[in-house]
Amino acid sequence: MMISNFNTAKQPSALRNGGFLILLVTGGIMAMGNKIYELALPLILYDMTQSSVVMSTMRGIEFLPNLLLAMFIGVWVDRANKKKWSLIAIGMQAVILFVLYFSLSRGYASTPLFYGAGFLLMTFGYAYSNARVAMVKHSLPAPLLTSANASYNFVVTFVGILGPALSGMLLMLPNMHTALLLTASAFLVAWITLSALRSQEESPVHMRSGFWKELRDGWQELRSNRLLLTITIVVVFLNSSAGMVDTTLIFFAKDALAFSNAQLGLVLSAAGLGGLVGSLLIGLLKRRFTVGQLISWTVLGLGLCSVLFSLSRTGWMLFLGLFLLGVLETVNTVSIWTFRQESTPHHLIGRVSGITGSLFKLGLPFAIMAAGWMTKLSSPQTVFWIAAGMNLVIFAGCLLSPMRTKRTEA
Repeated sequence: MMISNFNTAKQPSALRNGGFLILLVTGGIMAMGNKIYELALPLILYDMTQSSVVMSTMRGIEFLPNLLLAMFIGVWVDRANKKKWSLIAIGMQAVILFVLYFSLSRGYASTPLFYGAGFLLMTFGYAYSNARVAMVKHSLPAPLLTSANASYNFVVTFVGILGPALSGMLLMLPNMHTALLLTASAFLVAWITLSALRSQEESPVHMRSGFWKELRDGWQELRSNRLLLTITIVVVFLNSSAGMVDTTLIFFAKDALAFSNAQLGLVLSAAGLGGLVGSLLIGLLKRRFTVGQLISWTVLGLGLCSVLFSLSRTGWMLFLGLFLLGVLETVNTVSIWTFRQESTPHHLIGRVSGITGSLFKLGLPFAIMAAGWMTKLSSPQTVFWIAAGMNLVIFAGCLLSPMRTKRTEA
């Protein structure tokens, strides 16, 4: 599906452009590093505190930048030199991770330090990813943009699939904070790689219509796209239930099932394997079902995964549930992102992506923190059953929404 554009012999390939190759390699390194530290930070906190509340609060704080700042970052990026902006964002992430690593190595482990670091890491991470889209456009002529997007999407999807498996192997390290050093080093390599880019970007020019007018244009586009607006509302609640499950799974495996880090890593790799299968199935599924059907039925399937987690008493049951979770999340996410890209005008895609990105995470921090308290006051199984009930309600809403009646392909 994602590499079909390479099959046309007459169409030039962006892979022959040195500037784009630098952006491609940088993006792959950054995507892998993000996968590692997003898992490492809450696990380090668990080892420090043995608290589900502290652990879930860490996950919730990491989503706050996307919730609070994404819609504004899109406008700021348009007014900045994209290469300089990206180098600052990558460099700051590397510095933060090095500080965390050396703090832990010297025995200084502060929960507020981790909270602040998580917030800043996600802020700079989103700032970089937003600017990368514009850098690709500045680095290539228009005829090569299709090839460029196909290449980059393939790399990021592949990294996303392998991320959980790599994170699982890193969990086998004797000291978990070593993962922070590896990630910081990877980001430093990404910074050096991006520095070699010969940017032909012109000096940034402020938008004539003004910051707030540009932001309002993005909101108006989203409101006029009824199906995308409906999908956005669905994702708000779906991400909340998914965040509850993702946060509780690690605590459940460590506390209730008494998994070691090595065992947890092996079980979590099932999500990566499921993601691989999901990526192979998505092309076939998209030809047979509408985007609304794919989103609706994967919502129901993800709810059934939560039921399976609540019944898990062995590593194999948890492995099976995570495998199915990986398949369904991949199909669901690719369907949503593809439809958003295809149904949004080119000149508004940055703002619409930023606005929907903020809305997607609207309930996530609160759901994650609530899951931590529910686990503490009741049990992880309670969280899984509540998440399953939420998915059932979301599925019913999908059946009653325009997603069921409009036959728009993803």
